[in-house]
Amino acid sequence: MATSDELRIEAPHRELLDQILDKWSLSVLNELCERPCRFNELRRAIPQVTQKSLTATLRRLERNGVIEREVVSTRPVAVQYRITPLGKTLRAPVDVLLAWASEHMPAIEHARETFDGRCDS
Repeated sequence: MATSDELRIEAPHRELLDQILDKWSLSVLNELCERPCRFNELRRAIPQVTQKSLTATLRRLERNGVIEREVVSTRPVAVQYRITPLGKTLRAPVDVLLAWASEHMPAIEHARETFDGRCDS
């Protein structure tokens, strides 16, 4: 039986966190928080991401209701992505995680150096 203080990460939660906190999702969400973007705008904004990875990331985020895809009736037809109201609620918790990382980065770097030094011996 779990107590209220016990941290339990169930499989659905783990899957969701893996999908919204992965390597490319945070970059995509950061861009879409600023403004809606077309696919190629996202590719230019995140030059390290491959077309395949960006497509997979956008599909995962859309499936989870964090972004939405809109077909724009232009010539040629275009697709634009925007963050949803649900997606906007991610901003605060992500900002908290980033603040934690910034605050503790010196201690983390020290721990890494100590660990790497032991492993190199």
